[in-house]
Amino acid sequence: MLDWKQIDTVLLDMDGTLLDLNFDNHFWREHIPLRYAEKQGMDIKAAKQELFPKFRSAEGTIDWYCVDYWSEQLGLDIAMLKQEVDHLIAIHPHVIEFLDRLKQHNKQRVLVTNAHHKSLMLKLDRTALNNHLDEIICAHEFRLPKEQEAFWDKLHQRLPFDKSRTLLVDDSLPVLRSARDYGIRNLLGVRNPDSQHPPKDPEEFQAIVDFRDITP
Repeated sequence: MLDWKQIDTVLLDMDGTLLDLNFDNHFWREHIPLRYAEKQGMDIKAAKQELFPKFRSAEGTIDWYCVDYWSEQLGLDIAMLKQEVDHLIAIHPHVIEFLDRLKQHNKQRVLVTNAHHKSLMLKLDRTALNNHLDEIICAHEFRLPKEQEAFWDKLHQRLPFDKSRTLLVDDSLPVLRSARDYGIRNLLGVRNPDSQHPPKDPEEFQAIVDFRDITP
């Protein structure tokens, strides 16, 4: 699937790629509606009917990923509520072995995430992923999500890389398409971002089932 001799830099998404998306899906689809319903004195079905259109309207923007934005919009302490279910934060199988093998092969390992820094710190505290990475870059530094091509310009200024010798692994099709339009040559999707849901169709992209598929 990959010629590792032609790759120097590996850009890695976090949620759904290195980490199981089950935490995020459960948090936004179940835990937030539950806490919102309690606060507003409504049942959880009514809370979902009110919240889900709000969530959809923010998709693809930096606000969708912003803990502070949703705390203000919903009147809830989102960062604190994430801690209530942080036992669900989990690393996908064979990720650590993959990252450590990249180091042995002198590949630059860069986490590039849309996650807000408060979410990022919580997940790093739970997983210690940072011990297996060379750089961590949060899209909130640029106020642009990875779905927008301008993000990649900002990233390139912050972290010069050769687009022809870079690999991006990401579970988001809009992000992969944005990176492709920018000119990143090597792109891989993720078939199983959420361990509790059926595999995802990667459409026009090659995709991994497990990081063993591409471990050098």
